[in-house]
Amino acid sequence: MIGIISDSHDNLNAIRKAVEFFNKREVKTVLHAGDLVSPFTARAFKELNSKLYFVFGNNDGDKLMLTKHFEEIGATACGDFGDLTIDSLHIALLHGTNEALVKAIAKSGDFDVVIRGHSHDPGVKNIEGTPVINPGECSGVLTGKSTVAILDISNLNVEITEL
Repeated sequence: MIGIISDSHDNLNAIRKAVEFFNKREVKTVLHAGDLVSPFTARAFKELNSKLYFVFGNNDGDKLMLTKHFEEIGATACGDFGDLTIDSLHIALLHGTNEALVKAIAKSGDFDVVIRGHSHDPGVKNIEGTPVINPGECSGVLTGKSTVAILDISNLNVEITEL
C-alpha cells in the first residue's frame, strides 16, 4: 500500500497525525504531492516508517533547504515532477497547478496512476482509464478537513481518510 498526502502547509499537528496514520497502516511508501511549505516540517516526517517521496508545490519556499532537510531524514525530492515505479506501478507525482497538464499526463497512457494535490479537493477522477488521485489537504486550512489517502497497489482501490 502507498500513502498519499498533499498540501500539509506547515501544519505540524496534522503532519504528525498523518505520519501516525501511515505508520499504523504500515504503508511501504508515502508520496507527498507538494506544498510542504517550510523546511522545518521535515521534523514532523522524521518518525515516518516508510520511504517518502515528494514534489514541490506552488507555496513551497526555499526549495534548496526543503530538499536538504528532507533528504537528511531519508526522503527523496523529485523536483516539480516525480516519475516513479513502485512495485511495477508507474506513477506520475505532481502538485497539479496546471489542470491541462494533469489531464495530458493522465491521457498520455504512460502512467498507471497520477497523483496530484493543489486543489485541496479529495477524490479520484478517472481520465481515459487512468486514475487521478487527490488526497485533499493534510493541513485542513481551506476545507476544515485534514485528509490523506491510501492506494492499494493490488487493485488500485483508494481510501480517503479524514484524520
